[in-house]
Amino acid sequence: MTKRVFIVDDHPMVVEGMRSMLLQLNEVEVCGHATNARSCLGYFVKNTADVVLLDINLPDQSGIEVCKTLLHQKPELKIIALTNFDQLTYIQRMKDAGAKGYLLKNASLDEIDQALQAVTANGEYWLGRDNLRDTIKDHNQLLLTRREIEVLKLIAEGLTNQEIADKLFVSASTIDSHRKSLISKLQVKNTAALVRTALESKII
Repeated sequence: MTKRVFIVDDHPMVVEGMRSMLLQLNEVEVCGHATNARSCLGYFVKNTADVVLLDINLPDQSGIEVCKTLLHQKPELKIIALTNFDQLTYIQRMKDAGAKGYLLKNASLDEIDQALQAVTANGEYWLGRDNLRDTIKDHNQLLLTRREIEVLKLIAEGLTNQEIADKLFVSASTIDSHRKSLISKLQVKNTAALVRTALESKII
């Protein structure tokens, strides 16, 4: 299914560069762009998109506030912050505003493709790899849910899926899904690496 992407950035070169990259991807259509909050919000009065790549630092209004307004009007939108800021404060504020991802402006074509796939097809929260490692270390709740951290602690104790399921009063298949999600989110290959990464990053 074609993903309709709307770009919001006050720098024409950024807009054109992002447009050129998006056009290289399969099943992606750039449906429009805006250079400020006013024109962005005006577009969505009568139009829509699947994904909005939204600059945080707009000339007339904070992208964080624009994110809140857009999602109030169009809750089905998937908003990805598009920014040069890699500070954890901005990541958290955009996430709190409802953004589904955080992408740096120097992201590669592969990263952009993965971000679009994650937020649309998979319904995941996306963080660009450039800031992923520090975020895992310092702000793990951005990536993992409370239940995933709970499951992770029990995995580290050496419990099996069934033992964890019995302890949390859920099915073993649910725990297996949590385990696979943890492996995917922390970008490791197996349970041993998962536990090692969790310990090294002080998640548990």
